[in-house]
Amino acid sequence: MSEIIERMDVPEHCRTQFSTDHDEQLKKQGNADYFITSGDKIRFFFEKGVFDDKGEFIVPKEHSLNKIGHGGKKKIMPNILHCFHYANFKTLQFVSYLQNLVKKLGLIYPVILQSMYIFKVQFICPALTPHQDATFLSTQPLGRVMGVWLALEDAALENGCLWFIPGSHNNGITRRMVRTPKGTFPLTDFIGREKDYDDKLFVPAPVKKGGAVLIHGQVVHRSAANTSDASRHVYTFHIMESQNTIWSPENWLQPTEELPFPSLYT
Repeated sequence: MSEIIERMDVPEHCRTQFSTDHDEQLKKQGNADYFITSGDKIRFFFEKGVFDDKGEFIVPKEHSLNKIGHGGKKKIMPNILHCFHYANFKTLQFVSYLQNLVKKLGLIYPVILQSMYIFKVQFICPALTPHQDATFLSTQPLGRVMGVWLALEDAALENGCLWFIPGSHNNGITRRMVRTPKGTFPLTDFIGREKDYDDKLFVPAPVKKGGAVLIHGQVVHRSAANTSDASRHVYTFHIMESQNTIWSPENWLQPTEELPFPSLYT
């Protein structure tokens, strides 16, 4: 990942700041073709306040990124995300213990929807607002999407570990991000709004380096700002049980003929 960042060359107009805030998402990602066309590409998403008025970095490149996602093509550059450099990447993502774990959970034809490398940079990364992954990755029926969150560094209270509302996966979803009709702006919109949640409902889930957290697509979760002097790097991806499942054509993320959602088992 350090080598990828060193080679990173993002045009000024594509320097998109990532956010899970409702209004900021519509203003930033919602108007950015760079975001909604990232399903079969590798794209860079930045933290706030890392560029000057001319779009130049005012912090080291390695401290500027919120995440890198969401898919990829070998012709762009070799990298660790799920559709890149497949033979080498199998050693990380498609190892037998992960396949066995998913089989034990009863998934028959799981496919990988997207993958992300999340940086959670020390002193810079703000809080991740409460949300449900199914807001962005909608299926019929619901309950077919699961996140796999791999800690590449210790994730503690001080550097922004995940927090969950236990049992919230049973309550459905309160909003959906959808693509708007071609030729209209913003490029995405929300149906509904996220609820306001009582902070007392959230339970922290610290995990040591090398640990994994499985995230139900409908569970409400968030993370606090990283106010420590330690980063919290994570590799995460989303799996969908594709058997008897309809992937919403309104989702911002869409497979392509060149890059359909790859199977976890093959």
